[in-house]
Amino acid sequence: MLTPLPTRCLSEFLSTFFLVVIGCGAIAVDVRTGALTHVGVATVWGLIVMTMIYAVGGVSGAHMNPAVTIAFTCFKKLPIKDAVAYVPAQCGGALLGALAIRSVLGLDESLLGATTVKAGLTPIAGFAVEAMMTAILMFVVMGVSTGAKEESITAGIAVGATIAMEAFVAGPLTAASMNPARSIGPAIASGHLENLWVYIAGPIVGALVGGILRRVLSPSA
Repeated sequence: MLTPLPTRCLSEFLSTFFLVVIGCGAIAVDVRTGALTHVGVATVWGLIVMTMIYAVGGVSGAHMNPAVTIAFTCFKKLPIKDAVAYVPAQCGGALLGALAIRSVLGLDESLLGATTVKAGLTPIAGFAVEAMMTAILMFVVMGVSTGAKEESITAGIAVGATIAMEAFVAGPLTAASMNPARSIGPAIASGHLENLWVYIAGPIVGALVGGILRRVLSPSA
């Protein structure tokens, strides 16, 4: 039986809230103390994604990411009306998560985990990095999903590991967002909207490319 849409939206809201609180919270702790290091932060991102997939994958699919939701919709795995409801829920959860961190640590772009294109990298290059990383992510997501749900036994491990590995590689370049909601929330909470388009357009384009590549290998995916 399909879970009612309001319940699924609440699932997306809460899981994205937890994603930002823990993921961006790890960044905040590392900025403050240096205790986690880049490897630690990347590992935390992978673990929180894995945990949320197991927690709510059977409810809403545990997208937590507008790029994933939009790609599933384009590949006819999720109705448009569901996507229209999911995306605001995800962005709202991310914003609340960033505001929660701000309420504890104060207003500071780095402490809120806002995504920025690092020095020496152009916005276009940042777009390419985000698109490439999200393409790989979506390729994996479609390979382990059941319909539009990341709920199989292997989904959490596969997707969480992918997030962690890509954070290892792309974190020093673009913060390895791969998720418009994860970037929009901290950007609004910190008031820093520069180059936000990189983190909206890049993941959406990348998710569509990754989905196409997956369909080439497995038309039924």
